Amino acid sequence: MTPTAWDFQNRLAAILNRARQSRQSYVDIESGNLFKEVGGYPDPNHRMAVCCEVMRKLMRTGDSVIKEPLGGQDANLVIRYAV
Repeated sequence: MTPTAWDFQNRLAAILNRARQSRQSYVDIESGNLFKEVGGYPDPNHRMAVCCEVMRKLMRTGDSVIKEPLGGQDANLVIRYAV
């Protein structure tokens, strides 16, 4: 089953909530790892662009891009989320 934006959003929210509960000050999320947790990667029909878009949309003040891939939409995008 191909993951949707909703799937990525829900998984990312769960990771951030777990980090808050653990009293972490931040968590670094790599798009490839998030995609693997949701399922469906690697796959020739994957939706990495959707995953990266969701990660960027969920950024808030205090969050930062740690690693920006050349194309902007691949498995190497890393965002540090302040929790």
